[in-house]
Amino acid sequence: MVSLTVENYVKAIYTISLNQEGRPASTGQIASCLEVAPGTVTSMLKALSESGLAQYTPYEGVRLTQEGKALALNVLRRHRLIEVFLVQTLGMSWTEVHEEAERLEHAVSDKLVERVDAFLGYPSFDPHGDPIPTADGSVSAQIGVPLSECQVEGEFKLIRVLDQSPQFLKELTEKNLLIGREGILISPNPEVDHLVLKINGEQVQIPKELAHLMVVKFRSSTYSA
Repeated sequence: MVSLTVENYVKAIYTISLNQEGRPASTGQIASCLEVAPGTVTSMLKALSESGLAQYTPYEGVRLTQEGKALALNVLRRHRLIEVFLVQTLGMSWTEVHEEAERLEHAVSDKLVERVDAFLGYPSFDPHGDPIPTADGSVSAQIGVPLSECQVEGEFKLIRVLDQSPQFLKELTEKNLLIGREGILISPNPEVDHLVLKINGEQVQIPKELAHLMVVKFRSSTYSA
């Protein structure tokens, strides 16, 4: 049986590599992600290499093998389905479920996960817009761009957030910016440090550093106040 620690490591390596277009994850990146000492990471990466889950090259980084990638996707599948279950069935807020799912993802069996998936109607995305891997390891893609990169006025739909910290999600909730919410980008001026949006008829301001963490489907248009 694979340990909780191994599951956390392969999930971290997969996520880091994915976010940098497949480049190897560095020891420092993994240490920061898992909040452990670099020396601890190095020892674990050697163990993952010996077990066939990863390919580790000192000073270059680590990549998952096909077996390691399959394990990482399985952990992400459990995590994201648990998040959907907690929101849709137990009525928990999207600000709460990430930490709960971090704990539960290691405890549920594959059999239970399949039952949860069927019960939920086979969702493709979790409450934060992240794709849920299928049982065979395939992953759906949502094509979008960070809101901060939209350079013209127009309509958008929020489809994903790249930060799941409670503080960030609470700020979005206060501004009525939830997954699936539609709005209008009014002020895309690259010279200012915030964007002006119109959500449900009300204007809100979003700092660009937060807008960079909001993935949207965007349709440019001529906006009239």
